[in-house]
Amino acid sequence: MATRVMRTSCAVALVGLFGACSGAVDDTAPAAAEVAVAHNTLTDEEESAGWELLFDGQSLEQWRGYGRDDLPETWIARDGEMMLQTEGGNMDGGDVVTIAEYTDFELVFDFKVGPSGNSGVFYRVQEVEGKGLWQVSAEYQVLDDPAYPESEDWDPRTHRTAENYDLQAAESRLVNPVGEWNSGRVVLQGNHVEHWLNGALAVEYELYSPEWEGWVAASKFSVEEHFARAPSGSIGLQDHGTPVWYRNMKIRRLGDA
Repeated sequence: MATRVMRTSCAVALVGLFGACSGAVDDTAPAAAEVAVAHNTLTDEEESAGWELLFDGQSLEQWRGYGRDDLPETWIARDGEMMLQTEGGNMDGGDVVTIAEYTDFELVFDFKVGPSGNSGVFYRVQEVEGKGLWQVSAEYQVLDDPAYPESEDWDPRTHRTAENYDLQAAESRLVNPVGEWNSGRVVLQGNHVEHWLNGALAVEYELYSPEWEGWVAASKFSVEEHFARAPSGSIGLQDHGTPVWYRNMKIRRLGDA
């Protein structure tokens, strides 16, 4: 069997070198080399469908710090990625939000975390003086899940990647490990919300439904009167003191939003 494979490989090599063989070469066959993916770009079809880039791979001009007009220095654009450069749990850099606001939308993004990474994607963010990003907006959790195992003082349910943070656990999730990219998606239309992870639905819920109100009442947000009450707002990214990377962040407004 090994001899047969070797002869076949040699024959293929000779065809490639000399182009002379009794069998014609199929010019329509796909090239063996992997086609490079163009990140942080829009196709013509996406532009026609109303998609917009939130990050073009070079500039953070569509973002500013939460509760401030400028951009924290810890958030940078490098190698086509929007990166939070921080270490040791230092959260002095601050969270960031989009300058534009959205009501109903579909948001897609790629993300990866480092060891013990912790971040989140927030939506319909309206800043409230004296309140942090997490206190005013619902969150799509971004986390190095294995680094936060269950313990006496930590219940990971509702705190894992793609979950409705501190409110709702996902029934099933397929998460790529630390250092590898994951694909996230949030769909928000009216009061209906969906969190997707790597092409699969993770959670969905109805804002202000009796079920949702019950989750809030049993969570850390029970004392936060402004939590997730805004009908529209910015997209937010959390600085939780650990490195995190984002790319291919795109959004399209739904309906008349």
